[in-house]
Amino acid sequence: MALRVLELYSGVGGMHCGLAESGVAAEVVAAVDVNTNANKVYKYNFPHTPLWPKTIEGITLKELDALSFDMILMSPPCQPFTRIGLQGDISDPRAKSFLYVLDILPRLKKLPAYILLENVKGFESSEAREALIGTLQKCGYVYQEFLLSPTCLGIPNSRLRYFLIAKLQTEPFAFPISNTILEEFPSQHSIDPGRRRVIHCSENNPQAGADQKNPSCPFSGTDHGPEKTFLYKLETAQELERKQGQDNDASVRMLQDFLETSVEEMSQYFLPPKSLLRYALILDIVRPTCRRSTCFTKGYGHYVEGTGSVLQTATDVEIDSVYNSLELLNEEEKLAKLSSLKMRYFTPREIANLHGFPETFGFPEEVTTKQRYRLLGNSLNVHIVSSLISLLLQSP
Repeated sequence: MALRVLELYSGVGGMHCGLAESGVAAEVVAAVDVNTNANKVYKYNFPHTPLWPKTIEGITLKELDALSFDMILMSPPCQPFTRIGLQGDISDPRAKSFLYVLDILPRLKKLPAYILLENVKGFESSEAREALIGTLQKCGYVYQEFLLSPTCLGIPNSRLRYFLIAKLQTEPFAFPISNTILEEFPSQHSIDPGRRRVIHCSENNPQAGADQKNPSCPFSGTDHGPEKTFLYKLETAQELERKQGQDNDASVRMLQDFLETSVEEMSQYFLPPKSLLRYALILDIVRPTCRRSTCFTKGYGHYVEGTGSVLQTATDVEIDSVYNSLELLNEEEKLAKLSSLKMRYFTPREIANLHGFPETFGFPEEVTTKQRYRLLGNSLNVHIVSSLISLLLQSP
């Protein structure tokens, strides 16, 4: 019998895609979100799933009981807990819906057997998390918390997130649970080895595989060891060393595996001259042969600083030769040098690839590029969700 799944804060359907990828026999009986653009994308990809465009606190206990769901998948708003926000926690109005979920859960006629929750790093030290744990314990759930990044699955993108999986005590986990937050999957046996390979998080172990050089990626190799580090950008030697470790980790795939092979009107993604001149020293530049990229946020493609990596497409140009004497050049010469690297933003499809969305996942034509970036920046990694669902449903 197929599991009946309730998807809260459904967004563009990352949880739904993870559920489908897990191979579990399941039906999403309702998806709930108030974001109009996200709902357009969700409906485009899952036209047969009931989509409720309403606030979660607007759903009655009677309506929830009528769904008779076996699993909750949810990714509550992260703004109350993000490290760069106001960190209003449970006092933030955007946490109201999540508190409503915690209030109504114990009052359901039938408790769902399984729960999966995702949020930003920072949630683990919040009052909301304490309320969540208290509710789970009150209802008789056992649970395990994680801090995971896609690098754990060999994906070259840093996106560290908090996850929690919980199940009713009547069915124990297939692995020994821990009171500590795990930073890797319990074991390689937790995931179907035929689908993907689970590795230790290179993000938490930046020197993993550092003995294997990747000379085709900028800043990697012996010429840029600690004793010869050339710092031309606004980054520390430690940051550069961390990037070298990530680029040299052969257990993580190269970015080229996730790039579009042919992109029409590619010129729209190249960084404009103003951005090149203003942000040259703070860009996180990667090549197709790199094994890393920074977290893509909802401001990517619109803002430059801290929103995600940019791709150097002129792979025959040495980045050192461009930046070495940049400060000595006038504006015109500086722009010519920087332009020679042919730096562009990753396309929305490429970010979707790094997030693990299937090739069949798409966007309606009326959703603009800027809106696609925003929606993907608010989304999650499908492969991690899939792996956690498999782990959650695995029998001892």
